[in-house]
Amino acid sequence: MEKFPESSSKGTKRRRDEDSDAGNTSSLEDDLTFTDTSVALRIMRAQFPHIQKGSVEPFILKSQLYSSVKDRTQVDRELESLRRDKVLRLFKLNTGQDDHAVMFLDDYLNQDTKWFSVLRMVFLMQCSLLSLGGKTRQLIDPNMYWFSIPNIGSHLKGIVQGRKEIISLLSRRRYKEMMLSSLEKKRLRTSPLDVRFHLRDLIGSGHLRTDQAPTGLIIRVSKD
Repeated sequence: MEKFPESSSKGTKRRRDEDSDAGNTSSLEDDLTFTDTSVALRIMRAQFPHIQKGSVEPFILKSQLYSSVKDRTQVDRELESLRRDKVLRLFKLNTGQDDHAVMFLDDYLNQDTKWFSVLRMVFLMQCSLLSLGGKTRQLIDPNMYWFSIPNIGSHLKGIVQGRKEIISLLSRRRYKEMMLSSLEKKRLRTSPLDVRFHLRDLIGSGHLRTDQAPTGLIIRVSKD
């Protein structure tokens, strides 16, 4: 299995407060688009924001891949191929829209072993009840089991609130736009995830669009 680089974790909390892009020195403008889904996944994994409280292994939103690889059919096809090859796993997120997270299988297996111990205990209790004639609730398929990403709860809230904060920030500006170089320096109040993470998501989901200007890349709110 191909090995991928570890997430960046440089900078102290104080430095992170001053600059939400600490540890990720390159601008989003330098690596916004890719021709290969695997390359985009590797870069985004490496740039996943380092968060001390409620830590979670790096994950990538499918919308972020859509922002970087223009052919969405290609993204879906390559993700399915990587899933079949047991390189990664896809998770449906409960964030109010059709969001899916992508996590490399190695990272998923590195999650808190205590969580898996609890899951195993629940599974064994369920099997015990069935053997004694007890009833359990079945969801869709009795042979299907639902897994979640441990510690992701606060991040799901951050995804939703971060989206709203960035859209609100741009909507208050006269032309509902801002230079990417300036926007990247903003520190979000409502999300533990950084601006880079949210911009990729919002561009890929169609809420924001990019335009090239002589002075650099401009981020604009998409028209309704």
